[in-house]
Amino acid sequence: MLKVGLTGSIGTGKSTVARLLEREGAYVIDADRIVHDLLNRQDIREKIRSLFGDVFREDGSVDRKKLAKIVFSDETKKKQLESIIHPEVFKEIEKFFSSIRKKDPDAVAVAEVPLMIETGSYKNYDVVVVVYAPFELQLKRLLEKGMDMDEAIRRIKSQMSPEEKVKYADFVIDNTGSLESLEKQVKELYRKLKKMAEKKD
Repeated sequence: MLKVGLTGSIGTGKSTVARLLEREGAYVIDADRIVHDLLNRQDIREKIRSLFGDVFREDGSVDRKKLAKIVFSDETKKKQLESIIHPEVFKEIEKFFSSIRKKDPDAVAVAEVPLMIETGSYKNYDVVVVVYAPFELQLKRLLEKGMDMDEAIRRIKSQMSPEEKVKYADFVIDNTGSLESLEKQVKELYRKLKKMAEKKD
């Protein structure tokens, strides 16, 4: 089985690439979805309440927008949240890899993790794939999703730049063109990854 780390900065289109890889036959897990589930866990909520106070909706669920506003404007708070969430995310990803390995020994198993390079967890993968798009395109995509300008710039600046991330990549997907171009690149990438997975034994 080939353990693939898929990453890229916010607004580069890594989720689209993850979906396309899945369509080709890869098994995919999304770290953001894991975080979403973790925020529903009682023990995690209690830790968040003790550190961040009232960042909850009336139904008791975490207000992710309120929490994001706090952590993206305060580096210390961001690190505190990461210390709660990241170890749990890594545990879930390892569980995912173990289950795929048992089910399909020649699998291409992909973990989509935004902060893989920043946290150093990119070292845990056989292959690192970085999705690239420049700042202007990141900003345009975030604004199109309805984020306001200040928030979008703050989110982009809180992560390592796409130009820096590609230095850690075994493969780079350039997401500056059409969807057709992206699909073509992902097809070719999957073909290479599948060959690597089959040879790995």
